[in-house]
Amino acid sequence: MERLARETLPPGFSYAWAGQSLEEITAGGQALYIFALSLILVYLVLAAQYESWVLPLIILLGVPLAVLGALSAQWIRGLANDVFCQVGLVMLIGLAAKNSILIVEFAEQLREQGRSIIDAAVEAARIRLRPILMTSLAFILGVLPLAFATGAGAGARNSVGTAVAGGMVASTILSIVFIPVLYVVIRTAVPGGGRHRHDDAEDAAQPGAAHA
Repeated sequence: MERLARETLPPGFSYAWAGQSLEEITAGGQALYIFALSLILVYLVLAAQYESWVLPLIILLGVPLAVLGALSAQWIRGLANDVFCQVGLVMLIGLAAKNSILIVEFAEQLREQGRSIIDAAVEAARIRLRPILMTSLAFILGVLPLAFATGAGAGARNSVGTAVAGGMVASTILSIVFIPVLYVVIRTAVPGGGRHRHDDAEDAAQPGAAHA
């Protein structure tokens, strides 16, 4: 519409957006800041949960995989990166982090049992493969009606459904391989820290811990 307005309006005339269209354009311009704030918020929540600055970094490095899948799906279907797609991208931060959390959390538990970093990563990816596939497929199938919706308002539903479905497909497939490798690399460089080690140290410091 903007291109047609520039090409067809006579000299001295201009155009302006109003109402909901103006709100969507304004919100779309703030998408980068919203996405960055969402990443920071999720990182801080995970850092408080794990009591580590390293583990949340491993988890959130899987988010770009989801974003890549979402934008690729939009491009394949010829959809624009509009405000509805950007809502889906913010949603994908939590969804992509969920897959990574399943692997990283279980790998940390295996390390507390005496496993090496590589063994813990491989075993965590193998054991958590089925839960990751089940939850991801359930969510992808749940948003397919949005991705292929027709009728009034179908453009908005197609955009958010395609972004979320494409992001989840890419995140599920790539995270299963990428996150364990990233866990091994980062945990080899920074082996200490984390909630479980902190808890074990407190238990060992208590009187009678050795007898327990």
